[in-house]
This record gives sequence, C-alpha cells and structure tokens, in this order.
Amino acid sequence: QYSPDSVAGADGEVDPTEITFPGCSCLTSSCVVPTCSCLCRGENYTRLCLRAAASEGEYTSPVFECNSMCQCGESCPNRVVQRGLQFRLQVFKTERKGWGVRTLEFIPQGRFVCEYAGEVLGFKEALRRIQAQTPKDSNYIIVVREHLHSGRMMETFVDPTYVGNVGRFLNHSCEPNLFMVPVRVDSMVPKLALFAATDISAGEELSYDYSGRFHNLPRTDREQKSSEEDNRSKKPCYCGSRTCASSLPWDSSLFST
Repeated sequence: QYSPDSVAGADGEVDPTEITFPGCSCLTSSCVVPTCSCLCRGENYTRLCLRAAASEGEYTSPVFECNSMCQCGESCPNRVVQRGLQFRLQVFKTERKGWGVRTLEFIPQGRFVCEYAGEVLGFKEALRRIQAQTPKDSNYIIVVREHLHSGRMMETFVDPTYVGNVGRFLNHSCEPNLFMVPVRVDSMVPKLALFAATDISAGEELSYDYSGRFHNLPRTDREQKSSEEDNRSKKPCYCGSRTCASSLPWDSSLFST
C-alpha cells in the first residue's frame, strides 16, 4: 500500500502523525535565526539545500522544520522535507539487485530527494518481525539510532514492507549518492529524509549506505574488521563500487535473542 508519509504501525505504539511540538510565532513567511523558535539551533537549509557540516566527520545537528502549529506560511524556507517529492523518480528493474530507483532529472547536491516512509513500530514489534524473517526474505526494516548529548540513545524503527513509498526500493551502495538525516516536523518521531550527497545526473540510480554512516564517511578499521568477521550472516552486495565491501551491512544485535 502506497503512503507518501510514515504511518502508525500495527502495534499502535508510535503515531508519527501526532502533533506535539508548539509552533513558532513568526508572522512572515521567512523565519530567520535567531528570532524563530524552530531555528534556535541554527539554520537548516540554504536555497532548499541542507546546510553542510562545519567540518569533515562532525556529527549532524538536529533538524527541526516549522510545523502545522507555526504561524509562518507554507512558503517558509524552513519547510522542505514536509513538502514531499520534488523530483521525478522512476522505479526500475536492475540486473542483479531486484528493483531500484533512478532519477529522471538532475538533482543538485544537498537537495532533499525522498523520505524512507513506512510503518513506525515499537521495539517489541520490530524485533518480532525481524526475528520471524528467513534468510530468503527481503528485509525492509530500518533502525535509526541517534546518540543524544546525555549519553542516551533514541531508536526509530520503520518498516515499509506492507505500507511505504518509493524509498523502500532504494538499493544500498558502498559509495552512495544519498545520505539519510532524521528530520522532525510535528513531533519527536523523525522523518527519515534522504538528501543528495553529490550532484546526481538524470538517469543515475539512487542509493544510500544501509549502515547509516553520516555523509558517507569511509569505514573505520574497526568497522572493516567487524564486517569481515561477520560475513557468514550477510547477503552479497552488488553495488559495483570501487570500495565495495562485498556484503550488505548487518546488525546482528537485532537478530539475537
């Protein structure tokens, strides 16, 4: 079932459509730093493009867009991901990777491309679904872990197996042209937004790194060693990049009992 946005999962534990954030009181359509409460952490976008990290390897700052409670207009520049698809994309059959997604037009670096939408699940239901899978099943469940300044970790589980959008057809690549950033609009339940990591030409297949390394930073020696030791549980990677790890990213903690 197609849905442009994430929906509450069958367990009903998390409702991504719930509005819990207060809105800003800006009376113009152009919210600015530092007067806008939604931009108290700094500017999110410049001409529709996600702001770049200040330095290589820096952790991303939280992204909060203006929401349905804000007094600013729909043309506010701090409303990007919530507007949905802006580029023409096409689902197509690849040679070795099953279905894939390509763009039919040029996408500039930093622009929002699409959301990875699906059922937002609680931990117990996500674990139940993952552990019920067999090695032959396709796994669409994504787990996004955000590390907070307090030392705690926030987890978001999204499953587009039964309800989802075009994002479910995106393939993994060890040298991807997209990267994922959690973007919050109405509540702490994030939209899993995919942005262009580089300029993308028309006809090019879209991909992201399933392991979630921000801005597609290269693997550390520790990650590479762990990957080699756990290859027995992984599925082969057919991305064809120069730095291909030969197998898809794997998180064994989700399959343990």
